[in-house]
Amino acid sequence: MLVDPKFVRLADHFFGMFTQPTRGGGALAIYLDGRPVVDIWAGWAARDRRWSGDNVALTFSTGKGVATTVVHRLAERGLIDYSTPVAAYWPEFGAHGKEDITVRDVLSHHAGLHRVRGLVPGREGILDYDAVVRALAESPADPRRIRSSGYHAITFGWLVAEIVQRVTGDPFTEVLRREIAEPLGYDEFWFRVPESERYRIAKIFPHLSPPGIRWNTASSVLSWVRPIRGLAEAGMPESFDELVRDPRVHDAVMPGWNGVFSARALARMYGALANGGRVEALDPVRGGLGIGAVQLLKPETIEIINQTQRSESRDYVLGLPLKFTLGYHRPVLMSKQQPGRAFGHYGLGGSGAYADPELGMSIAFVTNRLGNMVTALGDARLARIAAMTANTVRKVKSMGPVEPGAR
Repeated sequence: MLVDPKFVRLADHFFGMFTQPTRGGGALAIYLDGRPVVDIWAGWAARDRRWSGDNVALTFSTGKGVATTVVHRLAERGLIDYSTPVAAYWPEFGAHGKEDITVRDVLSHHAGLHRVRGLVPGREGILDYDAVVRALAESPADPRRIRSSGYHAITFGWLVAEIVQRVTGDPFTEVLRREIAEPLGYDEFWFRVPESERYRIAKIFPHLSPPGIRWNTASSVLSWVRPIRGLAEAGMPESFDELVRDPRVHDAVMPGWNGVFSARALARMYGALANGGRVEALDPVRGGLGIGAVQLLKPETIEIINQTQRSESRDYVLGLPLKFTLGYHRPVLMSKQQPGRAFGHYGLGGSGAYADPELGMSIAFVTNRLGNMVTALGDARLARIAAMTANTVRKVKSMGPVEPGAR
């Protein structure tokens, strides 16, 4: 474990969140100015097994930010242009009037392809990457995309992955390894988890469906209720509550929701994005401070991707006015002072990660305990921890440079 002395109170709060097996477990990692200052874990990875430093977790939409960062690495080298129509890279995508939809539209949830419910037949249909990609290419876009964003809760990942595959000629998971995992020095950026590593995945709980209500019944009913129809269409595919526990999920490539990560890996990626694209070498003692550091993206690239896209009205899926940047969203903190330039991605159930360039910090939280006693969809744990972290960092910045942490 790693806790810089200035973050001890924050660590104590984190440890207090997981005092019994019913609260599950989790991990928290924080980078400041390109350097790790917190790397801790607590609780239970399963009902009968404590969380360890090796555990990873299924983090749902948190993975959208990771998949997006792959796109930006390729765009920086000129392989992708944000203003270019997707059909220029993926010709089949242009069917049914979609020839003008750009990469920027996809990254900002303006592609009009939010529907996953009924996209492919059967409970296991979404496990078939090729079938899903064909279905998306053959689908017409929702006309509301012109007026506002429509959150692509699950389809986002397939759209991004296929664009990446088309421009590189390589499988998305291979490009992810090459562009993100290898430069950062961590393997735990997985959308397809190696068999040898699956023992590390914490068991998620509870069920997504409320007690006494079947998922398929609920999603069917909600799909007919106009104000929340979009949410059912975008995020409630058939038997999704059972599918999230199916081991075959870890054989599939579904970057919109099936990412498995460690907190330290996520914090390191966003740590670079919060620090002008640069993060310290993993072993600064052996490598020398600053020697072997990773430049994940250029500072000017980060400025571009961190611009809010369009002036948003209500997102037609979620019914809320949202601020999307190029593949990320603005995080929400349990604080009166919200970060104006932070960007990242939260996931269903409570996991999430983001970078705050103004503070030079990143934070990542992964957990297997989905939500709270009221709903498994999410809670305020990350929002509360992030607010405490931001306040601590402001105090630290006012005191001077952060010294290397204590292990």
